[in-house]
Amino acid sequence: MSGHGLSLPDGRYAALLFDMDGTILNSIAAAERIWSAWATRHGLDVAAFLPTIHGARAVDTISRLALPGVDPEIEAQGITDAEIEDVEGIVEVPGAENFLKSLPVANWAVVTSAPKALALQRMKAAGIPVPAVLVTSEDVAAGKPNPDCYLLAAKRLEVDIADCLIFEDAAVGIAAGEAAGAPVLVVTSTHLHPMETAHATIRSYEGIVAKAGEGGFIQLEDGGI
Repeated sequence: MSGHGLSLPDGRYAALLFDMDGTILNSIAAAERIWSAWATRHGLDVAAFLPTIHGARAVDTISRLALPGVDPEIEAQGITDAEIEDVEGIVEVPGAENFLKSLPVANWAVVTSAPKALALQRMKAAGIPVPAVLVTSEDVAAGKPNPDCYLLAAKRLEVDIADCLIFEDAAVGIAAGEAAGAPVLVVTSTHLHPMETAHATIRSYEGIVAKAGEGGFIQLEDGGI
């Protein structure tokens, strides 16, 4: 632990796998505007419902509600279309853009519960570089907490999932990382309340340096900011 709040894992990693929303960019304002309107239309308790949307695919969030007469696929597409249109207030998690740009392109991926069109729109809005490997909701049959998305990212990068470090912010994504069998680093930038976790945590990417060492493995170091 450094004096400026980093708690970095000390392993060496073949690749770094990043969740998107809440992990490398903050889209909470836009997402909650759209989901609040949707929840209101369906007579839901908005305050109770909003915490359930983070980290999961829209279709899974809606399916869990089992609302009579509601087609989760159609409703999820409507949510996605609205989110693609509304990117106001979407920003990077502090330091994320520069940190990602410092990584070798063959050694990182983004693994998101968002559809591809939405992921690209949000990364563009936040100034986040688009990775060579992007795994989205359309790429897997079962979303987080199922580990398939992370296993697919490792496969596409041609590395062993056990040699990857997964960056996550939400409980459902952390569970997916654990189920995949990879170490997890929790990003707390968008957390309103402290999260109890046994994993290493960071608040932002400021002060973190990725060093490529022997065999191309990456090690995270405290840059001393």
